[in-house]
Amino acid sequence: MWRWRYVSGRQLDGFRRYKYSAVDTNPLSVYIMQPIWNKIIKIVPLWIAPNLLTFSGFVMILVNYFLISFYDWDYTASGTSPGLVPTWVWLFSAFTTFCAYALDSIDGKHARRTQSSTPLGELFDHGLDSWATSIFVLSFFSVCSCDNGKAGVSVYTMYIYLSIVLFNFMCSHWEKYNTGVLFLPWGYDISQVVLIAAYLLTGAVGVEVWQKPFLFGYYITDALVILLIGFSLFLSFPQTLYNIHRAHLKKTLKNDSLYEGLLPLVSPLLLFILLTVWVVLSPGNILAKQPRLFLWMVGVAFSNVICKMIICQMSSTRPELFHWFLFPLALVVYAAISGLLGWMEEAVLAVFTALVTAAHVHYGVCVGRQLSEHLNIYIFSLKKRVQE
Repeated sequence: MWRWRYVSGRQLDGFRRYKYSAVDTNPLSVYIMQPIWNKIIKIVPLWIAPNLLTFSGFVMILVNYFLISFYDWDYTASGTSPGLVPTWVWLFSAFTTFCAYALDSIDGKHARRTQSSTPLGELFDHGLDSWATSIFVLSFFSVCSCDNGKAGVSVYTMYIYLSIVLFNFMCSHWEKYNTGVLFLPWGYDISQVVLIAAYLLTGAVGVEVWQKPFLFGYYITDALVILLIGFSLFLSFPQTLYNIHRAHLKKTLKNDSLYEGLLPLVSPLLLFILLTVWVVLSPGNILAKQPRLFLWMVGVAFSNVICKMIICQMSSTRPELFHWFLFPLALVVYAAISGLLGWMEEAVLAVFTALVTAAHVHYGVCVGRQLSEHLNIYIFSLKKRVQE
């Protein structure tokens, strides 16, 4: 069951030749956070595998998400005053977010420190990041969600916000697919600091702070929207296009043709179109009835699509035109919007979400095992494998 070979022989050979290249120009990261991480890394025992740090951070994100989901399944708990989520949950969220942020920031440093840097480590890190990106956002929505119709973020706005954040993540790795260099996005460090501050603020003064205007009649959520859209449309995406254009002028692009360069974007964009059609045309208003299930499914499906893009980028291979997720999703969307599902739409969403999640976990485990065997290493240990 766990021996399925998702990675082709050509891709495995490409991983052998892969060399990591990244650029970090974010002042917050370079001048403030990196010195902090350099001090924290010194207390990490040398026998701990870097992937164990990465995975521990991801587990903390999951624990926090499921804890918040327990108190606020339908994103309405913050719509009451006082909120229905205990104060200690927000403080725990701030703690787990900081720990996950720290572990994700020091895993690469620890790999270089222990001379255990491998392509598997980078894939493991970025693969979990592609999933954690949506989980961070879905957890935060419980802070500022509100169902009183006056303040807070509606489920449809949540879907737009999540799509923008995932779009930014996709652009970073699409940029690397074309340039061979990962230009670390400025938004990551800023978003983590904002998340931690938001949880601490909520724990200190309560969810009411998100329901009252704080400046000129605008809410804090309005300011966050401006920051999100501003960073996406006027900083991150233009920077991505600029870096690709600069690589084109220097003749260092990995893909000469426009078709090859745009190919990785086809499946993510089709995924977004299908999901949006379902949201807009659903007879049963599926997003409003099951926001947490639907948004979770969006994040998982996106993560799997992007993981395949990352593998192709790291192995210098051509991605598939259509991700296989698109075909069952298209059938489900058609059945939903045509009315064939009727009252079963919510049940079908639950089953489809469970299957997509199981498929993604299976994919991750199998790819990890396949690469660990190919590179003769263990995922969570610094010991070398004994070749059979």
